[in-house]
Amino acid sequence: MGEQKMECTFAVWEDRRLAPIAKTGAGLTGKEQEEIAAFVRQHTLERFGPVRSVKPELVFEIAFEGIQLSTRHKSGVLLRSPVIRRWHKDKSARMANTLEDLKKYI
Repeated sequence: MGEQKMECTFAVWEDRRLAPIAKTGAGLTGKEQEEIAAFVRQHTLERFGPVRSVKPELVFEIAFEGIQLSTRHKSGVLLRSPVIRRWHKDKSARMANTLEDLKKYI
């Protein structure tokens, strides 16, 4: 049986709430996956089967091939081929981008 790949949901700020924009695990090293898994285990707020909700503390830079408006997604945008480019351990969650910032790329 192969190694299970971690997949995380990423969000940006919309007013004072988080709006989910992408789901990916692509771009993470094995070491980063282990660090994130340990963080998730230690900071789980809610569980929904295999899905866990954590306090928003980690900040990542996400690269993508394209972006478009979408009525099927809560945030109203769809990112094509999202990949984690960098984990910003030096930034707080409050420093993450907003949905308004992201929509400028459309």
